[in-house]
Amino acid sequence: MSQTEPRLSPLHRIARATVLHPAVQVAAALWLFANAAVLLLADGTLPFDRPALAQVPFAQQVAFPTLGLIEVFLLMALVYGLTRRRIVPDLAARAPARRQAARETVWLLAYAALGQAGGWVLGPALGYRPFSFHIAGTLVGCSVPPVPGEVATWALYNVLVFAAAPYLWFRRRYSALQLNLRSTDWRSDVLVIVVVAAVESAVELATFPGFFALSAAQIAVAAPLALAVFFIGTVLPTMVLIYAILVPRYVRLTGSLPTTVLLGGVTYAAMHLVEGWSVFATPREAALSVLFVLLGYFGPGMIKTFITLRTGNAWVHAIGYHAIAPHVVVDAPLMAKVFGVR
Repeated sequence: MSQTEPRLSPLHRIARATVLHPAVQVAAALWLFANAAVLLLADGTLPFDRPALAQVPFAQQVAFPTLGLIEVFLLMALVYGLTRRRIVPDLAARAPARRQAARETVWLLAYAALGQAGGWVLGPALGYRPFSFHIAGTLVGCSVPPVPGEVATWALYNVLVFAAAPYLWFRRRYSALQLNLRSTDWRSDVLVIVVVAAVESAVELATFPGFFALSAAQIAVAAPLALAVFFIGTVLPTMVLIYAILVPRYVRLTGSLPTTVLLGGVTYAAMHLVEGWSVFATPREAALSVLFVLLGYFGPGMIKTFITLRTGNAWVHAIGYHAIAPHVVVDAPLMAKVFGVR
C-alpha cells in the first residue's frame, strides 16, 4: 500500500469487494431490468389486491422494493458492526462434502417446489385461496380477509410440509449445530435480535401504522395470536427449510458469502411465488405479480441469510427479523379482523 493511499476500514474493504463481486454485479443488472420491466408492463397502474397500499402513488409503490433493499444494506452494516468482535461460524464446515451437499440441495429444492404446488392445489380444493408462505392479507391486507379455518389450515400445511418433514429427515443425519439451530455465542445473538427487532419494528410501524389503531385490549389478544399463527405458518417453515438446511449447503457449493446471500434472497422470494394479492388473469398481470414478489422478498431473504451467516444461528433472524417485525407489528390488525378480536 502506498503512503498516499487511504487505509480502508474492514467494513469498507468488505463493501468494496462485495460490490465488485461478479454475482453481485449480475444481480444489480437484473434488479434494474426487473424494475424497467415493471414500469413497461404496468403502464402507470398495478392490478394487485393490496388495500394497505391502495392510496399510495404508483411511483412510490414501484420504489418501495428498492427503498427496502437500501434498508437491508444498512441493516447488514449494523449486523456486521454488532458481530465484528465475535468468532463468526464457518457454515460451510457444517454442510457435507460438495457432492452430497449438491445432491441434498437439488432434492430439497425439488421437494420445496412440490410443496408449493401442493399448497396451490390444496387451498382451492378446500374452498380457500392458494397457499404460499404467507396467508392472504399478510402485510398489505386484502379485500376479502381469510377465515379462521383458512388460516389454521394454511399454518398447519406449511409447518408440516416445510418445517417438520425436512427437520425430521435432516436431523437424523446432522446435529442441531450443523443445522444452525444452536447458539455458539448467546450474548451476541441476543444483542442482534434485540437491536434488529427494534430497528425493523420502527421501520415497519412507520410504513404500516395499523397497529396503533388497535385498542390495548385488542393488542393484548391479537399480538400473541399473530405471533403464534405466523410463527407456525411462515417463520418455522422459512427458518428450517432455507436457513437451517439450504444456507450451509449454498456456502459449501459456492464458496462465496456474497453468492450465498443472493441465493438466500432468491430462494426466500421463490417460496412466496403466489401471494394473496397476486393476479394471474392475464399474462401481463401474472408477469407483474411474479416480478413484484421477486422484488419485494429478495431483500428480506438476503438480510435473513446475512444474519444467519454472521451468527450461525437461524433462530436469530427468525425472532429478530421475522416473527416480531413484521408479523406481529404489521399483522396483528389482520389477526384481530380474522378472529373477531374486539
